[in-house]
Amino acid sequence: MPAAASSMPRVDKMPGVFFSAHPKELKGAGHSLLDDKTPKRRPKTFGMDVKAYLRSMIPHLESGMRSAKSKDILSADEVMQWSQSLEKLLASQTGLDVFGSFLKSEFSEENIEFWLACEDYKKTDSDHLHCKAEKIYKAFVHSDAAKQINIDFRTRESTAKKVKAPTPTCFDEAQKIIYTLMEKDSYPRFLKSDIYLNLLNDLQPSSLK
Repeated sequence: MPAAASSMPRVDKMPGVFFSAHPKELKGAGHSLLDDKTPKRRPKTFGMDVKAYLRSMIPHLESGMRSAKSKDILSADEVMQWSQSLEKLLASQTGLDVFGSFLKSEFSEENIEFWLACEDYKKTDSDHLHCKAEKIYKAFVHSDAAKQINIDFRTRESTAKKVKAPTPTCFDEAQKIIYTLMEKDSYPRFLKSDIYLNLLNDLQPSSLK
């Protein structure tokens, strides 16, 4: 499964809005997703104006984004490509952030956080595998995990055994299940959501609307 990567610029983090972590950020000790044991706090509403929401998330939505002349500008073309597959969506850093915000609104952000943690884990040096595997297991897989992912009992038990003697592939089975869950469930809803459709509409030339 390809890692999420893109040359797209990072989106500024805003209070109250979720942005999925880049794999490199998972290595930080201070703000690691894996170390965050704070119980989920549901936002009061997600009924805020979508355009205002997107403007707070993505720079240049008001000016410049309707043109694809610069590599640093998000274009309607790129946003349309997100609808081709979940793989293409996750390959765009901006797409990853917008999809993460959508999952946050559905209270299922642990899925993308786990997927990102697994992508980062695969690149880990052998000397650090055990420590990182333990963190991922406790954060997402353990039956008492604060961000417990939705996997079957057999996979949970199998992963627990693999973590005791970790290899770069010990989370592959669980990661595949979560990817499929997002692909079959969350991703189709994302493509029909106001977040995605309004963003696409704002980026398209007036003649195409």
